[in-house]
Amino acid sequence: MSVPDVVWAEAPDLSDRELKAITRLVYEKSGITLHSGKRALVLARLQKRVMHGGYGSFEQYLKHVQADTSGDELTALLDAIATNHTSFFRESQHFDFLRTTVLPALVARPGAAPILGWSAACSSGEEPYTIAMTCLQLMGDDAGRRVRLLASDLSTKILRVAKAGVYGDDRVTNIPFDTLKKYFEKGLGAQKGTVRVGPAVRKMIEFQQVNLLELPQSGTLYDFIFCRNVMIYFDAQVQQRVVQGLERKLAPGGYLFISHSESLNGTTHGLNWVAPAIYRRALK
Repeated sequence: MSVPDVVWAEAPDLSDRELKAITRLVYEKSGITLHSGKRALVLARLQKRVMHGGYGSFEQYLKHVQADTSGDELTALLDAIATNHTSFFRESQHFDFLRTTVLPALVARPGAAPILGWSAACSSGEEPYTIAMTCLQLMGDDAGRRVRLLASDLSTKILRVAKAGVYGDDRVTNIPFDTLKKYFEKGLGAQKGTVRVGPAVRKMIEFQQVNLLELPQSGTLYDFIFCRNVMIYFDAQVQQRVVQGLERKLAPGGYLFISHSESLNGTTHGLNWVAPAIYRRALK
């Protein structure tokens, strides 16, 4: 009996026209700017999806994305394109400022209002978990009762990783041993080589998909917002739109933390500079 030849589908190439169409769609839906130098990135991240879906070209795939009224395929496309890189206690000065300046004032304010924080581009979760640990270090068990944290991202795929709170040992090497022992669970057996964020930390955080281009005009106001290492992917027009949206979501006196590699120069806003990459909304 002869064995039939296996026919492999040829990987489709990405034309200039198709790249422009993808670039335009990603920009319209997420604000992320993909310049022409990102051709290799787009090809690497979408080519397998195009092939596995049985599409003969990127153009066919795009037609499917645009015809999918559920929005699931658009979400999958944006998941594939989005870059997610972070670490625990990244830019540690911000967490020092949160612990020494922001939280003590919030703890001392009269009344029993909850302390509300938001990690607005949480990626794989290291940032909101670091915020929660910082609150617990200062406030003890009170943090679990008083602090409520929202962690959001555009990517549903990375949010699943963040919510699970499981990381390889190599991802926690920069965390002090005492902190690691107190707030993490060591994986055993099949989970050896990993750690999981402990329940006291996880219960403080709600994970939710949020598009920074579609922030509501009203709703919850936050005492502090971390939105770091995301505006570097936006052009000036989108940066302005995002900053205005974040400013609206700050409570009077609330703080906005951005990355040290970012700046609000060139954007119009009513925030006051406090320290490098830290801004504050006026009290009134």
